[in-house]
This record gives sequence, C-alpha cells and structure tokens, in this order.
Amino acid sequence: MLVLPGVAAKSFPEVLPLPDGFQPEGIAIGPGTTFYVGSIPTGAIYRGNLRTGDGALLVQPTEGRAAIGLSVVRGGKRLFVAGGPTGQGYVYDTRTGDELAVYQLTEPGTFVNDVVVTRDAAYFTDSAKPAIYRVALGPGGAPTSEVETIELGGDFEFVPGAFNLNGIDATPNGKTLVVVNSTLGALYTVDPKTGVATRIDLGGATLPNGDGILLDGRTLYVVQNRLNQIAVVRLSEDLSQGEVVGLITDRDFRVPTTIAEFGNRLYAVNARFGTEPTPTTDYEVVQVRKQ
Repeated sequence: MLVLPGVAAKSFPEVLPLPDGFQPEGIAIGPGTTFYVGSIPTGAIYRGNLRTGDGALLVQPTEGRAAIGLSVVRGGKRLFVAGGPTGQGYVYDTRTGDELAVYQLTEPGTFVNDVVVTRDAAYFTDSAKPAIYRVALGPGGAPTSEVETIELGGDFEFVPGAFNLNGIDATPNGKTLVVVNSTLGALYTVDPKTGVATRIDLGGATLPNGDGILLDGRTLYVVQNRLNQIAVVRLSEDLSQGEVVGLITDRDFRVPTTIAEFGNRLYAVNARFGTEPTPTTDYEVVQVRKQ
C-alpha cells in the first residue's frame, strides 16, 4: 500500500502531494478533513487528510477504468466517480474502497466527465454529447439500478467535435443543476426533470477552458484549467444572471482542473495537462482561500 507522509508539520498545508505519476483530475472532500482524488488513466482513488497531508491509495489501479470527476454522498459513506472514455460511472465505499456499483451510462468512446450527488440522484456530464446521466439514489444515498439519460435542450449549444459539457454542481435542494461548456465558456442552469438548459447571462463575459465548478450559495467558482485561474462569479438570486467579480490565482497552480471546499478554503487539483506524464512526474492539490 502506497502511503505518503505529510508535507509539513503545520496543520492544513497549502500544497498536498499526490503519488508520482498519478495523473489526477477530480477531487471530493468529506466527511471532515478527508479528501479523495482520482487517477485519469488507472481509475485509482487516493484518500488523504487535509489537516496533515498524509494519505494512501483507497482504490487500486484497475485495468480498463478511468477516474475523472468525483462526488461524495451526504454522510460521506459513498464516492461516485465519472469514468471518462469508458462511458461508465463507479461507486465505492469510502471506508474500505470496495466497489458498490458500476454503471454503463453510455457507450465507450464518449467522455463521462464530472458528477454531482444530490439527495435523490447522482448526475454525470458527458463532454462528447449534449446529455446528462441520472442515477437514482435510495435511502441514505444508496445507488439503485435506475439510470436515465437526460437530453439537453433549451439554450444549450453543442459544438460538434469539441469538448462541451464539463463541470457540474447543484443547488442544495437538487432542483437545479449548474454546468459549464468548456469550448464556449458558457454557464447554464439545467432543470433535471426536463433537460431544459438556460444560459446564465454574464453580461457578455465568457469563461473559456471552464472545468470543475463549485456552487457556494450565490457564488460560483469556475476553474479555468489552462489559464491557471479560478473565476469568481456572483449570481443573481434566481441564478439567471452573473458577474465575474474576481480571479483566484496561485503560484503553485499547474493546470488545475477541479475544486472542492472545506470551510473558507478551496482545494484545486493540478492535472498538469501539457506536461508529458512519466512515472516520476509530480502532482499535487493546492489550497487557496475563497473570495
């Protein structure tokens, strides 16, 4: 079992190391100070502690699997994982790493990119199709066998041959989803019952390279991966409008992809896209403060 020591004696280090060669993308936090990061090419899941920086593999590399976006159910017992080009979604026990469910959401060769878990469902985005996949949840967030494809309509614009849907989050009641189109730099709200997407009016602004997103009340954080920044968007009460009010940058950013929150901190995964991955390439999670 691979175990990484803490990076610093002080609590909550600003940079948390991941295993060399890991090629990370997604991150989820909870319960408490536990965090999870997935490996794109191997499907492995790393579990660490925000307070100490210590960690180890929870799920071992598995042939034919990939791990992109991650989301933890309320209570923290289950971890949902988007399977990228496999077209699959996975569910793991956060205590043991045991596999609880595998879903073939769509055919292989698309890109199941990110996932958010609400009280009654898990929603997965597909970057190669104008669709979101819904997995119904039972009591306590237990996954069921019920899978639905939600075709997106309304204002949603799909660019053929491009990377479209990416990050996803949801309002606390789960009745509205928020997504980003990476190619257009556009944000949308989505009604999960109908698939109707409504573009959020940013006053002419766009967010190119939009990747992972995080909805915190009426503030939306949008990671712009290759721009090495996180856009801060203040939304109207009905989420129909927004204004880019700030940018979070950090000298330790090296193509961050996704974020998760702990208190007034954001934790961003450095995927280092554009850097040739080798078994000794280093990767990390970077802590920044909210705005």
